[in-house]
Formats: sequence, C-alpha cells, structure tokens
Amino acid sequence: MKVTLSWTLRAVSLAALMTAGAAIAQDKEPVSPLPAPKAVNPAAAELGKKLFFDPRLSKSGFISCNSCHNLSMGGSDNLKTSIGHNWQQGPINSPTVLNSNLNLAQFWDGRAKDLKEQAGGPIANPGEMAFTHELAIETLRSIPGYVAEFKQVFKTDKLTIDEVTRAIAAFEETLVTPNSRFDQWLDGDKTALTKDELAGYKLFKDSGCVACHNGPNFGGNSFQKMGVVQAYKTASTAQGRVDVTGKDADRLNFKVPTLRNIELTYPYFHDGAAETMTQAVDLMGRLQLGREFTTDENVKIVAFLKTLTGQQPQIALPILPPSSDKTPKPRPFN
Repeated sequence: MKVTLSWTLRAVSLAALMTAGAAIAQDKEPVSPLPAPKAVNPAAAELGKKLFFDPRLSKSGFISCNSCHNLSMGGSDNLKTSIGHNWQQGPINSPTVLNSNLNLAQFWDGRAKDLKEQAGGPIANPGEMAFTHELAIETLRSIPGYVAEFKQVFKTDKLTIDEVTRAIAAFEETLVTPNSRFDQWLDGDKTALTKDELAGYKLFKDSGCVACHNGPNFGGNSFQKMGVVQAYKTASTAQGRVDVTGKDADRLNFKVPTLRNIELTYPYFHDGAAETMTQAVDLMGRLQLGREFTTDENVKIVAFLKTLTGQQPQIALPILPPSSDKTPKPRPFN
C-alpha cells in the first residue's frame, strides 16, 4: 500500500513538474497562443455579418467587405492588389481580416485606430466601394429589415454610420483562428510539430524574424521599414506610415503583417510582389536581415510557417433583408 502510494505521489509530482516545465518553456517564447476572442454582443455581430456580406453598401451594389476580405480565402482576396469600383486596380495588397482585432492599428499605414474606424473607410473610398456614408445610410434606411434589426440591436431609431461600423467591427472581432498546430505545441503538445517544422521555428527565432513578428499574432503590433539592409525596389506608389504622420522618417514604414494563416493569404507584402512563401522568406532574409537562406533553410522556415494556419471561422452565409422599391438598384456596369 505504501509502495503504491509512493509511486502514485511520484507520478503526480513528475506530471506537475512536466506541466510547470512546459509553462516555463512557453513563457520564454517570443510568441504566444491566440487569446480567446473578446466578448461581443451576439446580435450586433450577426447584424455586422450581414453588413460585411452586403454589396449594397457600395455605389455599384456589387462590392462588399467580403469581396476583398474573402472569408473563404483566409480573409484576403489572393490578388496582388484588390479590385475597386469600376474595376479600378487598387494601390495595395488586401490584408487579412482574420485576427485583425489584435493589430495595433488598421490598414498598412495604420491610419485607422481600430476596427470600427477601419470599417467606414472602404465604403467612402472612391477607389474601393466608392459610396458616401450618407448614401450608404440612405440605402440601409430604404430596407425595412435593416431598419427593424438596427432598432432591435441598438435600442434606438437612430441609424447612422456609427451604428453601421460598430456592427461590422463586432462581427470582425469574432474572426479569430485558434488552435493552429503551433498553438498546440505552445500549449504543451510536443508531438504537434515535426522535426523540420521545429528546425524552421528555431531558424525563424535565431535569424531575427521574431524581432518584428512576435506576440500572439506573429506581427501586427509595430511599424517597420520595408528594406532595412537593402533598399526595397517596387513599382507601388504606397508610401506607408509617412502618409499618416507626415514624417519623412516614416517613409516605407508599414504595419508588420501577421504571419498567422500565411499559407492562405498569398501574395505577400504591401505590394503583393512575393507570390509564394518561398519568395517571401528569401526576400525578407536579404532585405530585412541581411541573410541569404539556403534552400534547405527556406524549406524548413516555410514548413514552420504553415503550422500557423488555425481553425478558420465557420461562417453560415447570412440571408440579407430584401430591398424595397426605394432601394437603389445595382449598377455594376456603369
């Protein structure tokens, strides 16, 4: 009996030490698992989902938020630069909306402080949805189903751009991708990654990639210059943070993109110049770190990056409220 009890206590102690050791090891990592999504008003999020998918918020009646942030494609559109009103070519690559609630600011240049502020930008941008906030609200007010739902959610007859952006932001807060294989490894499952994937993570850390790509979102928490060791050559006219601050030192400083779900969000960089992860790793090594990765090193880093793909949001497509006779008709060809 004493022997059995002794072995039981030893086993419990060993398990406790292993758990503590895993926790200590995790604390030493420059990255962390995704936090649980923030609590939001479910009714506001459901309304925001409808607005996210509704093309009637655009002048043409053809473009929705999901057009450029397609939730079937990693929250991006997999285009070098996005397509705007009247098939205009956008000036910049569409960043993923997934886990965007963890960013320090929104847009590549950080001109929007949060998701609510960001949500109103594309609606009124002439190169994107090309509407005005006033006309967008007029359209929504012409749709009885929306009028009733806004009143139910916000407990007021008021329907302004403020309620619209609050609802869209509430929906976007729910778009998190937990439980990637890398998160499982961080949480103590040491079988979650292969030998090559772990080697890739070690290269990622030892080479200095984590200086910018750190925290729970593997980025999104700082602005950095594109082309630190070597100048970045691009045909893109995007100038980055300087357009917000007016400081020349911020020229070509962009928000560091998240690496979560990077396998799904190609092409890469603000100009979409890197078509593959292999190209992106090679360019980042040379431009930002002054290092040329060997083919084997590149393969291992890419293998690691693929472990950052998390569980994608399971979205049931919303049934949008029908237009009324007063609702503007779609004009996608004019």
